[in-house]
Amino acid sequence: MRFLRDQPVRRQVIALTCAILAPIVVGLAWSANRTRTEREAELRDQAGSIATTAAAYLTQYLGGVDSVASALALHPSVVDLDREPSDRLFATVLRNQPLLLNIVLSNRQGMIRGSGLPVRASQSVTVVYPYVMDVVATGRPIVSELMTGVVSGKPTIIMAYPVSRADDVVGVIAIGLDLAHLQTVFNDVPLPEGSVITLTDEKGRVLARSRDSERYIGKFSGAHPVAPRDVPRTQRLMGLDGVERFYGNAPIDRGPWLLSVGIPTSVAMTRITPLWRRDFGIAALGLTAFLVVSLVFAHLFSRDLNRLRQGVQRIADGDLSPPVKGPVPNLELRQLQDAFITMAANLRNAHAALDRQIEQERKMREVLQSLQRQVVRQERLAAVGVLVSGVAHELNNPLQAILGTVELLERQSPLPQDALEEIGFIKTQSGRAREIIRNLSRFSTQQSGPPALVDLRDVIAEVVQLRRRSLDDSGIALDVETMTTRKVYANFTEIEQVTLNFVINAQQSIEAAARRNGRILVRVFDAGKKVRLDVQDDGPGVAPTDEPKLFQPFFTTKPVGKGTGLGLSVSYGIIESYGGAIGYLGNEWGGATFYFELPAADPATQDRHSDDQSPLLHRSVSSSL
Repeated sequence: MRFLRDQPVRRQVIALTCAILAPIVVGLAWSANRTRTEREAELRDQAGSIATTAAAYLTQYLGGVDSVASALALHPSVVDLDREPSDRLFATVLRNQPLLLNIVLSNRQGMIRGSGLPVRASQSVTVVYPYVMDVVATGRPIVSELMTGVVSGKPTIIMAYPVSRADDVVGVIAIGLDLAHLQTVFNDVPLPEGSVITLTDEKGRVLARSRDSERYIGKFSGAHPVAPRDVPRTQRLMGLDGVERFYGNAPIDRGPWLLSVGIPTSVAMTRITPLWRRDFGIAALGLTAFLVVSLVFAHLFSRDLNRLRQGVQRIADGDLSPPVKGPVPNLELRQLQDAFITMAANLRNAHAALDRQIEQERKMREVLQSLQRQVVRQERLAAVGVLVSGVAHELNNPLQAILGTVELLERQSPLPQDALEEIGFIKTQSGRAREIIRNLSRFSTQQSGPPALVDLRDVIAEVVQLRRRSLDDSGIALDVETMTTRKVYANFTEIEQVTLNFVINAQQSIEAAARRNGRILVRVFDAGKKVRLDVQDDGPGVAPTDEPKLFQPFFTTKPVGKGTGLGLSVSYGIIESYGGAIGYLGNEWGGATFYFELPAADPATQDRHSDDQSPLLHRSVSSSL
């Protein structure tokens, strides 16, 4: 250590890196060996699990063969040992069971009485194998050893079943398994690359194999024969093909047989190699990074004071972000750094307090401005109230005179029907003008008229009748769609005034654009718990900059003399007084859609007022003008 103290920092870093490298290499070697052992154990367990699964597949298939044999043993042709029907029956079964080599029916003496495969003249018609006599003697199914089929002439295992009549064995059904294709039972078993499934009997002879089955069937596996149940669950052996594998074993009691699943030991290395590469790569990268960082740290040793100076200059320039506290080589520099960080924190806190104070003042100004705008709006509404209160008195007198004159005209002796209709129209509109003046006065004083049940269809009918001539003169079509029968609780005249205002605005918008064959659509429909009325036109629409000001008093986009800017503002107050909503949207025609929504009246309320329905409910409205 004393020698290293006299060396430059760079040499000290290199020596320290070499000292750390030795235990790291030992640790990596131990980890690699541990990983290899764990992966091999995983392969053993995997082989054992797959062997159990494959054994279950084979047992299930053999159970299916038992079911087929049971069904065949009950067939009348088989019970009667009838040759030709049995041949046809067995041939049909073989076509549906590709893993069965042949089905042979023999009598008690071993004479063939049926075969799924045709029996050539040169072949013996007597079965000389002992399984026939064993089944006749015991009356129970028997599984034979590996043998050559009587008719097929191929290696097979015979599963023999008794055929009984009146509790007496009259024949034997022998079902031969096609060992060369038996491995297809295991096609659904997931296996690693190079793995093999082998089925052997208690003598160690190969009965079936998932790879090169025809080559190895009948050969001995090479190991000393052991009873299937005495074979270990997993073992490491050299296979018949010279490949070392981890074998998982599962006994098949039906044989007794042994089903083995062999996974090459190379699979473990295949799985381990990426892990080793990753571990060694990480270690190499870590050591390299450590060396580089150490060398860089040595070069940065002389830059600690410059870093503190740069931090002071940054604060002087107005950047109050917290400085980073880094490692320093001695106590004096650490104390200086701590004092600098404390100073920066105090400045930052003072700056944040000033920011909060400025933000509070800004919010107060915004609140004040909002209150000022509300005062201006109230003053405008007050001006409207003063104006309306003066105008109402002046207009009511001539309106009363008009109404009185109309009543006198009605009393004149017979008048033509068209004159009576015109007189009735004058009375209706005079009354409407009087009601509008009352509503304006009520709006200016924030008082609404007595509400009642209103059917918006009646409102639309009144507006259509009122604007019919003007729209015809302008060549504008007015369409009406009514898709609800629900009513709202409001003042009829006020809602008519809002709807009329929407229609007039739409007409004036179309006329201002000099559009020919204009179109206005009035719709009323349900919108959840509310009833909504839309007035849609194909005019030029509303400029985006004007949208926020649409419902402000005295705001208008119409030429002088065409509007006062109070229509939408008054409409807003009417709808809002009934707990509704009013607004504007663009539409697919490129024009404007003004709408309002009002809460639908309670059905019970509608029933109580059903006797007071307006006759306008039954008035027919033309769908197009």
